[in-house]
Amino acid sequence: MSHFTRLRTKLVERRFLLAALDDLGLSYEEGDVSVRGLGGATTKAEIRVPTSDPRFDLGFVSEAGAYEVVADWFGVKDWTQEELVSSLTRRYAYHAARENLEREGFGLVTEEVQPDGRIHLVLRRMA
Repeated sequence: MSHFTRLRTKLVERRFLLAALDDLGLSYEEGDVSVRGLGGATTKAEIRVPTSDPRFDLGFVSEAGAYEVVADWFGVKDWTQEELVSSLTRRYAYHAARENLEREGFGLVTEEVQPDGRIHLVLRRMA
């Protein structure tokens, strides 16, 4: 029997979510898609990410202004729930910050990835 779990996130903008998925090298399908779980069970989603096990997927559903991750975690072995949400949130925040700062007139001067994974951006306001 399948058990789909929904994890609420703070990810609200689709374009930043898709950019984060791209950054993590995850392929995805958009639209009215089905997420697969144990025993062939499915549930609806807006974005489907296949996993290394073709019987299981990750899904994303917009609910109450934020995306939820939908998966049958019993069969998802590529990531833990915490690893996935943490990685997505980090890359999502990167894209959101860059876009917002560029909109305010800042241009990227340098970008360094620290050994602990933090990203150090140096921006300059363009005159």
